[in-house]
Amino acid sequence: MRTALLQSSGRPGSTVENLKVLDEAAGRAAAAGAGLLVTAEMFLTGYAIGDDIAHLAEPADGDCADAIAEIATRHGLAIVYGYPERDGDAVFNSAQLISADGTRLANYRKTHLFGCFERDHFTPGDQQVVQAEIGGLRVGILICYDVEFPENVRAHALAGTDLLVVPTAQMHPFQFVAESMIPVRAFENQMYVAYVNRVGREGEFEFVGLSTLAGPDGVARVRAGRGEDLVLADTDPAFLAASREANPYLTDRRPGLYGSLV
Repeated sequence: MRTALLQSSGRPGSTVENLKVLDEAAGRAAAAGAGLLVTAEMFLTGYAIGDDIAHLAEPADGDCADAIAEIATRHGLAIVYGYPERDGDAVFNSAQLISADGTRLANYRKTHLFGCFERDHFTPGDQQVVQAEIGGLRVGILICYDVEFPENVRAHALAGTDLLVVPTAQMHPFQFVAESMIPVRAFENQMYVAYVNRVGREGEFEFVGLSTLAGPDGVARVRAGRGEDLVLADTDPAFLAASREANPYLTDRRPGLYGSLV
């Protein structure tokens, strides 16, 4: 399955404009043969928008979800997008997967909140592994800081995730996560990892781009630069199966020794 990574901060504060950006990118991705398009963290509204997060938050089945389902259906590809999700009085930093026929397949709430900004505006999620089947692959979702905890990615590996998509808002000076950690996570867990970042300055944050899709061999299949971009790479189930056969990390585990970790 060809996967498109939309490296963009869109237009912070405007869901209308961000839906236009997503629609245009979906058209380009579909024309290039993509079956899946992944956006950055909080793409729908912007990340560093303060109290507007709560004002713009919507339920998982809200109006913007319907608009994105229409975009997915019209262009014939699945979409994973980051957004603030309202559920009663709680607001979650979420990412939702909508299929190419407009079906809402999976919704994930960020479990590990980063810094005071996120803890002030969001409630942490409590479901570690969220997955759905797309194009013959089991697709899992994490968000940004979540992927920096090896336990999260290993849980996905043990649950059979083939492609882990990670909408992110990675900021300076932590670019080593995109450059070094993501390929290692892909290798040590024998999966593809698509890490999709914001770019430019928002409020106090400077986002570093460098979106990447890394393979189970630890090699980046594609890597964006520091500006707005749409990059594409393929995930190969046959290569993944062969890599898992050759790499014994998961079969050589000794869980009985790991009790002290928790």
